[in-house]
Amino acid sequence: MTDSQLVTSRMPLDLSTPDTGGIDRQRDDHPLVRHSRFADCGAMPCTDHYLRFLGSSTLCFITIWVLVLLQGCGLPEPKREGGKDLELPGTWRNAESDNQGEVAFGWLGEFEDPEMERLVAEAIERNRDLQVAAARLRVAKEGTIIGGAARLPWFTTSGSGSHSESRSKDETGDLQPFVDVKSSRLSLNTSWETDLWGRLANLHRATIEDYEAELADYRGARLSLAANTAKAWYNLIAARQQAELALHTRDSFKRNYRITERNYKAGDPTASSLDVNFGRNQVASAERDLISRELGRDEAKRFLELLLGRYPASSIEGREELPTLDRAVPAGLPSDLLMRRPDLAAAAADLRASAERASAAHKGLLPSINLSAGGSTTVPSLDLLDLIGDPTTIAWNVAASITQPVYRGGTIRAQTRRALALNDAAIATFSGIALRAFREVESTLATEHSLAAQERFLKMELRQANLAETRAYRDYPEGLVGILSVLEAQRRASNARSSMISLRNGRIQNRIDLHLALGGDFETPPPSQAQAQHAKSVEQRFSLKTDSPSTNNFVSDRH
Repeated sequence: MTDSQLVTSRMPLDLSTPDTGGIDRQRDDHPLVRHSRFADCGAMPCTDHYLRFLGSSTLCFITIWVLVLLQGCGLPEPKREGGKDLELPGTWRNAESDNQGEVAFGWLGEFEDPEMERLVAEAIERNRDLQVAAARLRVAKEGTIIGGAARLPWFTTSGSGSHSESRSKDETGDLQPFVDVKSSRLSLNTSWETDLWGRLANLHRATIEDYEAELADYRGARLSLAANTAKAWYNLIAARQQAELALHTRDSFKRNYRITERNYKAGDPTASSLDVNFGRNQVASAERDLISRELGRDEAKRFLELLLGRYPASSIEGREELPTLDRAVPAGLPSDLLMRRPDLAAAAADLRASAERASAAHKGLLPSINLSAGGSTTVPSLDLLDLIGDPTTIAWNVAASITQPVYRGGTIRAQTRRALALNDAAIATFSGIALRAFREVESTLATEHSLAAQERFLKMELRQANLAETRAYRDYPEGLVGILSVLEAQRRASNARSSMISLRNGRIQNRIDLHLALGGDFETPPPSQAQAQHAKSVEQRFSLKTDSPSTNNFVSDRH
């Protein structure tokens, strides 16, 4: 490390030659005197010596700056953009004509379920995981203040006071009176690193991007919590319907079994011991299914209560019917997804933060300039007025220093290459998250249409199963069909009803997943308005001015 420092003091320097009583001129010819800066100018021209000194200093300064330029060469610039390698289609592959249009916001209202909306609001307010995300957001916000403080001057002050009494003996051994000694000292110091190359500005912007990433993560956590609460609510409704269906099926099997057993005991030729065995088998299977369905219902209650921040007592009750999905979801365009999804916004902010840190690491090869100043006063008193009342007792100093890294075993360049590698990793991470986001949208769109088609055929299946069950109940007393046909008709109808509950709930779950994949917020305004408002608030809050070039790429735009 090379370190040059200039110090200025309030105390004047006495450069005059002391009076030596006539022998002063005889010392002018001494070699040490001839080469002294304070020698008599009559013996040697001071100007020539100063010019030689200034020339050597200038040569040293130029050498340092050549080393500076060589230090900063040979390393690539970090990338602030991502997603250029993605080949985006103009429209979604699995979107149909009814999926055209802008992405919907406030999608909770689509289900027309005030109770579900009330539960979502409760979860947003009380969920513990969301409170953790909010705390992390506050941590990131304070980090922006810490990052910005490094660009400002630092001031420190200190004070001290002492009071002591002492006594000694004189030559005769007698004790002298006590000597009272008082003193107090007050000092004020300041230091400031001039951000000549913008390194501290890079680090400050990196902390702001960290805050932007945490803010996007918090938005994503809120969106995910709202979606999971809605899904848990409808899972509870479906589990309740399945338990009620299992109870109805068990009771129906029990009635048929009692009829079969009574007919068999009465000697009815249409009833056999095999029929009784089949009846008992159906009842036992229905009992087992009922126990399983009730457990699933209670688990659904506990999961929902956990999301709501309540004790999982399995006491919450769901509504009786699942909502009906009447319209398709507009999916927007694939390119819009990159600007809307919170996880992609967070990845983009992480990418920009990595670029800022890489730039800061690169500028760590350049010299740093520090300015410092301080003042102090000491008085033989403990009186505050004495301490600050006499300006002549104040001693002050001003210093400037420049520090240039020359050799640290390759540490700084390794840190720069490490930061660039992290920047490359952030770019790849963004692309990976984007591809997963596209897959989620394409998969949920395909599932949306597949489940809709399955429901059409399941309705036909359920209708036929209900007709078969009704006909079996009508024909069995007349002896037209056996009990096995009745049991089979009951089983098919029960399975079809259970499948319809599962399918309808599956469509609702997939619909919520589609909203989540599209990044459509459940309550906020469209992103064009929200982003403009947020960008303005961030600029006002942090007075952020970036020297990054503007670009139309997805990641370079601020969220």
